[in-house]
Amino acid sequence: MSKDLYGVLGVERGASKSEIKAAFQKLARQYHPDVNPNNPEAEEKFKEVSHAYDILSDDDKRAVYDRTGSTDGMPQDPFFGGQGAGFGVDLGDIFETFFGSGGGSRRRRSMGRDGQDVRSELEITLKEVLIGVERELTYQKQTVCSGCSGTGAEGGAKPDACANCQGTGQVTRIQQSFLGQIQTRTTCPTCQGEGVVIKNKCSKCRGRGVTPEPTKLKVKVPAGIDDGQTIRLSGQGGDGVGGGRPGDLYLTVTIQEDDRFVRSGVDLQTAVELTFAQASLGDEITIDGVGEAVSLNIPAGTQPGRTFRMKGLGLPPLHGGPRGELYIQATVRIPEKLSEAEVKLIQELAELRGEQVPKGAEGGLLGGIFKRKR
Repeated sequence: MSKDLYGVLGVERGASKSEIKAAFQKLARQYHPDVNPNNPEAEEKFKEVSHAYDILSDDDKRAVYDRTGSTDGMPQDPFFGGQGAGFGVDLGDIFETFFGSGGGSRRRRSMGRDGQDVRSELEITLKEVLIGVERELTYQKQTVCSGCSGTGAEGGAKPDACANCQGTGQVTRIQQSFLGQIQTRTTCPTCQGEGVVIKNKCSKCRGRGVTPEPTKLKVKVPAGIDDGQTIRLSGQGGDGVGGGRPGDLYLTVTIQEDDRFVRSGVDLQTAVELTFAQASLGDEITIDGVGEAVSLNIPAGTQPGRTFRMKGLGLPPLHGGPRGELYIQATVRIPEKLSEAEVKLIQELAELRGEQVPKGAEGGLLGGIFKRKR
């Protein structure tokens, strides 16, 4: 029984042409022989999805398949030898036809080498999270060698074209199978895909065309960034050589610990310590916020653990918008030592409120005071 072509592409039977094409493109990129050199299983999977696409992308073939459930007797199938075993298939060219420069770009850039990506870190304060910051970053990356101007050859001489691949960076491999003749391209083993060979390597870079150098760059860290987030700076990584693209810089941002605050997204939590008098009678106090002083009205009778919500005094979201909230939790400071006069005042307060007058635990605060007076 024939395989379910819709299942091969992972689409429903009623899928539109655009859905079928999108599914094929995704799978073809995944299993293409250029992406999976010397992998027969990937090559077979590529042929399978290509066969399914050939049938389902053609209205007439699809109608026949939907009616019969079979591909027997279908007209020419470019992947499965519609004209016999002598029909050659260049998978690289077909890949380029479907995806533009996605497959062919490897060959066009064979004499160049893309630059390496670089990773670095930057630490900022919580206040800088609030307002954003611009910093000068120093990091090391591979830069074009000054001794050979990136050619890799001593004195900047022009490298020779690779004789094995004629400068393309790839060699053609032809396989015979029951499906016919299948032609694929693989990286040239002589030049490792560079397309050139260097006979007299540069003494400074040893033929690599690049050398590690310290680099300075001003980077802007946006307000609202979170701890551990990474910023991608396109083209700021290592230099490419021979027309290759520069790499990218990936900057991971860490936030300096601030003991005053606990962060939860755009919201901040902090605590304020009140005296017994402040909690009882109420007060107006000022505490430090992230970027500004915060005035807080303490109502009379504030209990330990009460939390005050200050709208708009947290942090901004990364992509703009109103700031989060600042949550302030009240704690009440209980004196550890009391004078005799203070003890009497507390006892009098208890009497005035009709409360049981505490005697103090044996050896405790009040007990210790009265013992000393005996």
